[in-house]
Amino acid sequence: MSNFIKGILGFRRGPWELVATILIAVGVVMLMQPFVLWAFTYSFITTLVGTVMFIIVSHFRE
Repeated sequence: MSNFIKGILGFRRGPWELVATILIAVGVVMLMQPFVLWAFTYSFITTLVGTVMFIIVSHFRE
């Protein structure tokens, strides 16, 4: 089992922060693209979920 999977299952800060950061980045990309309406529609909630997730996982143990 890889260290990333062990970190996710063990609620370690590093892997979860990476997931939250990727979610924030995906939300911003969805917001900035002008072609797909559903992506633009859900961009704010995606960015918001990533931000709240980052705040929560920043309290996990190293």
